[in-house]
Amino acid sequence: MSIVKQAPVLLVIIPLLSAFLVNMVGLVNRRYCFPVALLAITGSFAASVITLVSVLENGVISYRLGGWPPPFGIEYVVDHFNGLVLVTVSFVSLLAVIFSKESIRKELPDRVPQFYTLFILLVTGLLGMTVTGDAFNLYVLLEISALTGYALIAMGDNRALVASFNYVILGTIGASFYLLGVGHLYIMTGSLNMANLLTILPGLYPLNVIFIALLLILVGTWIKMAFFPLHVWLPDAYTHAPSTVSALVASTMTKVGAYVMIRIMFTVFRPYFSIELVPVTTILGWVAVVAMMFGLINAIAQYDFKRMLCYVIIAEVGYIVLGLSVANRMGVTGAILHILYDAFMMACLFLVAGAIIYKTGTRDITQFRHLNKKMPFTMAAFTIAALSVIGLPPTCSFFSKWYLIMGAIDAQQWAFAAALMLSSLLSAVVFFKVIENAYFEPPVTRHTQNEEAHEEVTPHTEEEAAAHEEIAMDEAPMSMLIPIYITVAGILVLGILSGKIISTVVRFAVPASF
Repeated sequence: MSIVKQAPVLLVIIPLLSAFLVNMVGLVNRRYCFPVALLAITGSFAASVITLVSVLENGVISYRLGGWPPPFGIEYVVDHFNGLVLVTVSFVSLLAVIFSKESIRKELPDRVPQFYTLFILLVTGLLGMTVTGDAFNLYVLLEISALTGYALIAMGDNRALVASFNYVILGTIGASFYLLGVGHLYIMTGSLNMANLLTILPGLYPLNVIFIALLLILVGTWIKMAFFPLHVWLPDAYTHAPSTVSALVASTMTKVGAYVMIRIMFTVFRPYFSIELVPVTTILGWVAVVAMMFGLINAIAQYDFKRMLCYVIIAEVGYIVLGLSVANRMGVTGAILHILYDAFMMACLFLVAGAIIYKTGTRDITQFRHLNKKMPFTMAAFTIAALSVIGLPPTCSFFSKWYLIMGAIDAQQWAFAAALMLSSLLSAVVFFKVIENAYFEPPVTRHTQNEEAHEEVTPHTEEEAAAHEEIAMDEAPMSMLIPIYITVAGILVLGILSGKIISTVVRFAVPASF
């Protein structure tokens, strides 16, 4: 059997089996856990790349599990869209596992086997959600990723247990909504295969139960992707999780959630159902604008670095949804690009946060003074990622935001275009607060004494000396810096290659009806 033909299932099977292996290896010697996890995620990444290349050369791949034909059997389907998402998720996961070597040794020295077992299972769930062509199988894999995510977040600091518990409650509600929606569809159609549902559902669109099914599925998905106002679990969960976990889930979970939303709205249901028959996209557009403003304004108010980034994620989810809401080729192209680009930007920013916490032990932005001298390479990476979130060329986010704005203009949604431009200004305010504390010297405090007709200024020489003291460089280990700078390279290279990515992959991922 050709590896190329088996790649769609290998990208799930390799990490699934490795999760059990890493746990057994950890019982013998926990030092072997990292190499096993690294090999497992590398295998998934290689299988993802092989699968995407095969799609680019030969078109859509259909892989039948157990040889059972759809719609009775479970089918893995890979097209240009989820092929791109598979490569993105597996690559970011690979960077996260490299970063984890030193981070987990310091944060979770006694739970290394448990961490890597759950880490690999989380990646398995995310890849499975992306590759499956079966609506119920997607639910099963969603729960695998959710349950492992709860446990990984609970391994964090002393507030992580409460944050994880809140996530469990809302995550369970979201999964229940999704399952109820799929149940409605199965009752009405007798099928769970996504491609089969696409052919059956149009004749049932006039029925209210079909709209209810779509709404239930979307609400469940919005909870999982932290779309405003269903985001309330995210800031605490991602802030208090271990650094590696924050980097992985921030860059992949919301993106896979966005992928599922697009898949359901535009390839399980026909696009005109959400655009014309039921005004879902119109409502989503205005909620997305509120999400962007809410996320960025709250980010400005934060002094906890990780928590600030969590609110930036909420705004970034708003960008993706806004691109879908304008319901044209430009907007959907921008949304798909932003799924890819935001994965790299959030991975870079959360990896930087992990490196800073590793070396300084603080998340307090006001304590970042002289960090540009102590950790110059880390802060340079942060600055590039921050400029990308703001949307400055030639970073990747400039190009996705360009398509989002052009989509809004093409749809004559001037308020949406204005909101996108305003959001870039707010993003600049968010990140300048960090840059100001890390790069710029605070003014030297001087005491003024008034005596009769003149003013005497006495400098505090100790404070002046401290302000100009030599700061020794104390960078993060290379196993942390390498993943950070790979994401930086991705931010720059993906921006430069945006035209190639669109012409090769994204234009085929956008539904033909747009």
